Amino acid sequence: MISLLEGLATTRAIRRYTDDPIPEDDLATILWHATRAPSGSNRQPFRFLVLRDSEVAREAKAVLGRSFRENWGAKQREDGYDSGSGLDDTSPKARMARSMQHFVDHFEATPVVVLPCYVSYRIPNAYDGASVYPACQNLLLAARALGYGGVMTIWHAFVEAELRELLGLPDDVVIAATIPLGKPAGRHGPVRRRPVGELIYEDRWDAPAPWAVDPEGTRFTGAGPPG
Repeated sequence: MISLLEGLATTRAIRRYTDDPIPEDDLATILWHATRAPSGSNRQPFRFLVLRDSEVAREAKAVLGRSFRENWGAKQREDGYDSGSGLDDTSPKARMARSMQHFVDHFEATPVVVLPCYVSYRIPNAYDGASVYPACQNLLLAARALGYGGVMTIWHAFVEAELRELLGLPDDVVIAATIPLGKPAGRHGPVRRRPVGELIYEDRWDAPAPWAVDPEGTRFTGAGPPG
């Protein structure tokens, strides 16, 4: 079992999964830890709709898979994944494109798909996510601790009406994300981000925080799609 800090530093977005199912005991443990997350006024408006291998789950995965492939195709064109360094098979950009293509092409085979939902109790506003997305991060960290992996996406939004009818969602329930889960075909590892000096300020905007330094050996990456 990894430490909390190690989990925070090494939980990658996992998009390639083996065919191994997630045992119900592990799935229950992952979801239990997800439900420990904070929410506004402790209302706990988050709910988790789990799709595994039932007929309804397979149909929902097919609907999602169609949306994911369409949206990846659009993003691939708009962000130029087939140009620039993407033409070099060894570049980070090309590797990302291959990972995404595998992800969407095999979406229906994902062992578990979790739909984190939000039960509305007021007129929807920009703050509602604060009561559901912490639970999503808890879920991904718990999966990491047990040797699984996943990634949070919102490409369900383009087929939400179809999903709502298929899954019987009440009018006051919002699908907040889609989280595929499975045993990684690759591995987790140290995540790469921008240097903390570019991300942390003190007292005023853009004012350096001299004490905010990266641990020795930290590796970095830029923001946004690679060039």
